[in-house]
Amino acid sequence: MKKKIVTIALLMVILIVSGCSGNKQNKQQIQQGVLTVDEPESITVLVNKKYAFPEGYEPKELVYPNVPFIFNEKIEKRMMREEAAKYLEKLFHAANKQNIHLAGVSAYRSSQTQTTLFNNYVEKDGIEKAKTYSAVPGTSEHQSGLAIDVSGSDGSCAADDCFANTEEAAWLEDNVHKYGYIIRFPKEKENITGYQYEPWHIRYVGVNLAAELYNKGLTLEEYYESYL
Repeated sequence: MKKKIVTIALLMVILIVSGCSGNKQNKQQIQQGVLTVDEPESITVLVNKKYAFPEGYEPKELVYPNVPFIFNEKIEKRMMREEAAKYLEKLFHAANKQNIHLAGVSAYRSSQTQTTLFNNYVEKDGIEKAKTYSAVPGTSEHQSGLAIDVSGSDGSCAADDCFANTEEAAWLEDNVHKYGYIIRFPKEKENITGYQYEPWHIRYVGVNLAAELYNKGLTLEEYYESYL
């Protein structure tokens, strides 16, 4: 009888752990202190300091968006998921029509590349400082193939704080939601997203959700916390 009661109690604990994540991206699993997303291919997947991709995850349907980058090579960081690439092309086209000329800086980034990048930042600034502006491998949005860093066409202020004062940054803030993107790490939300303000980092979530987040002034974290 005691054995049966213990078994039932253990099952209840397992159910509580798997069901109380606060992030309803289907079932979550605990892995090395963070939760592993169960549907990494979802357009609205939440990946941050608390939610990671499964080990070795690589997105499907990576393509080269037909937009200018600050480099010419067709390499990994020029690629994006097909749907995100299509809407990025629309975004760049709309910006051009308003005399705003954008360029890609860095899009898809594999876990291996993120590991190298993060380790370099740790060596430069120490791990705590590095974690305020760079993701621990496995928790980077760039691995999703849905995020891209953007600059002006001349590449000045690329992924740099000075980008916030440019007309390109102002245009992105006012318009990316029309094309399914959000400013993923907005101003004065550092305590929520876990990252400093990055006006150059945009993330594709789909037109409907992007519009809702923009109109309500929400981050992706706040959306999952309050509405799901």
